[in-house]
Amino acid sequence: MTADEQALVDAEAAFNRAMISNDPAKIRECISADWILVTPERGPIPGAAVLDAIASGTLVHDTMTKQSRVVRALGDTGFVTGRGHNTGWFRGDPISADEWITDIYRRVEGRWLCELTHLTPAAAPDEKA
Repeated sequence: MTADEQALVDAEAAFNRAMISNDPAKIRECISADWILVTPERGPIPGAAVLDAIASGTLVHDTMTKQSRVVRALGDTGFVTGRGHNTGWFRGDPISADEWITDIYRRVEGRWLCELTHLTPAAAPDEKA
């Protein structure tokens, strides 16, 4: 693994920790101002809407884990794809997800910031993928 790829793995871990902190300021440290979340339920969601939902308590994350499968750094762009699991609450109801996640990063002033997160439900465990 290259130093840039390790830095992406570290950025991904920091992003996960920020999300379960439920602190929009900590999350903002890990994402670009234009971050987009793409979900199967709603398609592209502006990052500001996600942060607003977290700030209001509408969306709460209790756990978030990810096993990175593919990590690539291509100049000042990079991506991490892996299998993720998370739990929490949405509008007071419990949520749980098992999904494939791809985070696309851009290096800004020496730091990797997430530009886009794309979620795909994992139908069943696939140890070969």
